[in-house]
Amino acid sequence: MSVNPYKHHFYLDDNITFLNFGSFGAIPKPVMEVYHAFQMEQECNPVQFITNHGQQYLKTSKKALADYIHCDPMDIVMVTNPSYAVNTIAKSLKLQAGDEILTTNLEYGACDKTWQFVCQNIGATYRRQTISLPLVDAESFVAELFAGVNAKTKLIFISHITSTTALILPVEKVIEKAKSLQIDVFVDGAHVPGHIPLDITKLGATYYTGACHKWMMAPKGSSFMYVEKSRQSQIFPLIVSWGYKAMFPSESVFLDWHTMNGTRDFTAFLCIPAALDFMKNYSWDQAGLLSREMVRNNAQNFASILNSSCLAPLTDEFVGQMLSVEIKTQQPELLYKTLIEKYRIEIPVMRHDDKVYIRYSINGFNEQKDLDTLFDALKDIISKGTLIEI
Repeated sequence: MSVNPYKHHFYLDDNITFLNFGSFGAIPKPVMEVYHAFQMEQECNPVQFITNHGQQYLKTSKKALADYIHCDPMDIVMVTNPSYAVNTIAKSLKLQAGDEILTTNLEYGACDKTWQFVCQNIGATYRRQTISLPLVDAESFVAELFAGVNAKTKLIFISHITSTTALILPVEKVIEKAKSLQIDVFVDGAHVPGHIPLDITKLGATYYTGACHKWMMAPKGSSFMYVEKSRQSQIFPLIVSWGYKAMFPSESVFLDWHTMNGTRDFTAFLCIPAALDFMKNYSWDQAGLLSREMVRNNAQNFASILNSSCLAPLTDEFVGQMLSVEIKTQQPELLYKTLIEKYRIEIPVMRHDDKVYIRYSINGFNEQKDLDTLFDALKDIISKGTLIEI
């Protein structure tokens, strides 16, 4: 019997079938050891760490991240999560009453709420353009999205990989079309780093945010915000502190504003090189290939069990290491609770407008038996005729 070569590198509970890497990731043991070492160094000499040594570590970490996602380290700042970045940029834009932000109806709920809050207070419109599912091809997607563009459109906000529907969206073609219309694009790439290749410079988005604590496997609370150089002076800090009109300014006002914003434990940011080393040392690209293969090999069975269908063609263009299908249930929260408490399966069951989706996400430590356990549980629940409708 083959032994999974990756499982022992994680702290995950052996008594739980873990099919939800997409929500918060999981830290490998070697990365956690580096994390603890930074925290201990900070506590041994907190003043010098926070004001001196830690700042040098942060520059090293940002450089490693910038090399990995292919951008200038001067164009990124570290933030705790993508929601922080979305709030920072949304609240900085000089929107006026009547202006519109165009998006899809597939976006992450927390981001929808941010834009709705900002637009409502200004009198602007957050336009959620309906996208037909299943996706057919990139051209059809772009056509549907841009049907929502008008003279009032100031920005397109779009996920690179969606959350509830787990779809890779053709953001390259969206950006290309938007540039021809002189419209800025803000990409929410929360699920992208460590999941699919990312070249921010080549992509050409005006704004981009991504999580390092999901598929990159850095500690929780480690993400980045990218802003194109021409827009950096317009993006104001969410927290105004010592970085504003800094007494000892760095070479970048943008970095000062968004880095020097009060005391916090920033050691999670410093672990990015360790996370990248782990992926390199343990051939994580290969683990990703095997994970994608498992995702796709089980997709039709997953959909069939639930009398549902796949949301896009099962190709690299639309599907990575996650897969969602619509599930018919009137009690998604109870279904989730049943799966974790009775069957010991960690998997999200998520509401999205008037639909509910169930999503499995696969990483190197997962095996076919994990999905078999899920399928057996779903069949058992369906046979009882209470929580899932077929």
